[in-house]
Amino acid sequence: MVHLTRKGRSGGKILGTAALGAALLFAAAPAAAEPSEADLHAALQALDTKKFKQKAQAIEHLGALGGPRVLEVLGALAKGRLYVREDGRIVIAERAGKQYTIQDAASGRSEPKAGKKELKKIKVNNRLRRLIRGVAGRLALFSDDPGQRLEAADNLIKNPKPQALPLFRQARDRETDDAVRAKLEIGIAVLELEADDPALRLAAATTLAEISDPDIHSLLKRRLQPDIEPDPAVRDALHSAVETIDRKLWLFGIAENLLFGISLGSVLLLAAIGLAITFGVMGVINMAHGEMIMLGAYSTFMVQEIFRSVIPPELFGFYLLAALPVAFLMSAAMGVLIERGVIRFLYGRPLETLLATWGISLILQQLVRSLFGANNREVANPEWISGAVEIAGGVTVTLNRLCIILFCLAVVAALAAFIRYSRFGLNMRAVTQNRSMAASMGIRTGQVDALTFALGSGIAGVAGMALSQISNVSPNLGQNFIVDSFMVVVFGGVGSLWGTIVGAFSLGIVNKFLEPVSGAILGKIVVLIFIILFIQMRPRGLFALKGRAAGD
Repeated sequence: MVHLTRKGRSGGKILGTAALGAALLFAAAPAAAEPSEADLHAALQALDTKKFKQKAQAIEHLGALGGPRVLEVLGALAKGRLYVREDGRIVIAERAGKQYTIQDAASGRSEPKAGKKELKKIKVNNRLRRLIRGVAGRLALFSDDPGQRLEAADNLIKNPKPQALPLFRQARDRETDDAVRAKLEIGIAVLELEADDPALRLAAATTLAEISDPDIHSLLKRRLQPDIEPDPAVRDALHSAVETIDRKLWLFGIAENLLFGISLGSVLLLAAIGLAITFGVMGVINMAHGEMIMLGAYSTFMVQEIFRSVIPPELFGFYLLAALPVAFLMSAAMGVLIERGVIRFLYGRPLETLLATWGISLILQQLVRSLFGANNREVANPEWISGAVEIAGGVTVTLNRLCIILFCLAVVAALAAFIRYSRFGLNMRAVTQNRSMAASMGIRTGQVDALTFALGSGIAGVAGMALSQISNVSPNLGQNFIVDSFMVVVFGGVGSLWGTIVGAFSLGIVNKFLEPVSGAILGKIVVLIFIILFIQMRPRGLFALKGRAAGD
């Protein structure tokens, strides 16, 4: 909404009485049905003038006609895409190389391309843009699309104008969608806070106390000042509403930190679970584990590029499903090479294993830089995991984070079932508990070591695929998680799947609750000190295992 009587530098009114009367008349009536092409064409011709005052009147007249076509035309006008052709017709044009693609503004029909000299842009200033936004917002309140009506109501609430109150009431009375109607009720209460009648302001304050929204909370706090709200009873109601919303926002803040902590914990779990397997079964401190994560992320990037160049665009969203086995196999194959080529010669020499795998990590980073460059690579989110979900009280969760939480739980469940019920899982648990006894029973411990390292590396690759959806892919991606992964494994208990799960989610949640108080870096330092002190008292972690990894 805009102030229609705002004055220019010369002191004269930008919009005349006729335009103001038209605006108020329009605000008092719902938008009409889609106008005929002839009526819309005639209304559009009024925009072909150099006088901004007459353009404003034409915009109001278009708003009075209403309809989806008018909304599109007003959007094009605001973006500078409305032109006049040589024959005088109004068109929507968009630059395409040296020419413009043309669409008739009144009918929406496509027309042959035109050169720049054949078109004259219809210019608008900032005041007209504000007017266009107001008119478009009013039109959208009476759109056939509930989503457009909800968005329009939300936009008008964020910029409340007293003149919009009759419009909100009328839109509410004819609204059939419950969500839109509830939003309109909020808008009416917001506008009634400035009503002359104290009873209306009191009722509005009571209504808004039920809304757990930070913007509403700020609005009520501003109204609490005596110079704004003179009535003591209304001020008491406002004060009570602010306290009620304060309590709700505090609870929602706790829920938000908990949710974000679970999200961070799921990322840490994906990064650490492969390390827990290799560390627990083989006793190997694998400093190249982060690079397995990186390889999974770059595998996802390569699959995405193949889909973009070969697969039809409508199937692009499935690239992530194709990247899952590719990321696992690429990282698992690299894990087998590392174990068979280096690590199997260093069993029982942990310091040398640490140094060797650290060197491998540097080699892999440089290899990726040589192949893909040092710059970050962007991996796009498929449409089905794009966007966000608003829970309540301003708490919003992005779909990619939510999908990672669910994906993490699925990976853990699949891994637990594999270790519990498969023959390989049985052999792996036997080697973990007593290597020499397992070998005497005919279990090929060397083969178990290689496949275990491949399994842990493959899961790290899957973690890289998931992490590519929330961060840019770079040669240093794995280094951001290697330290946290070791903290999770040591804190939860070496070789313990349940310990890794509890450790990851515990550290993720604690980090998110510490960050607002101490900051991100200091929070990590506090967590690290806690883990050091905890390990001093309980060296085997939360869930201690008996076996080779525990030193038994």
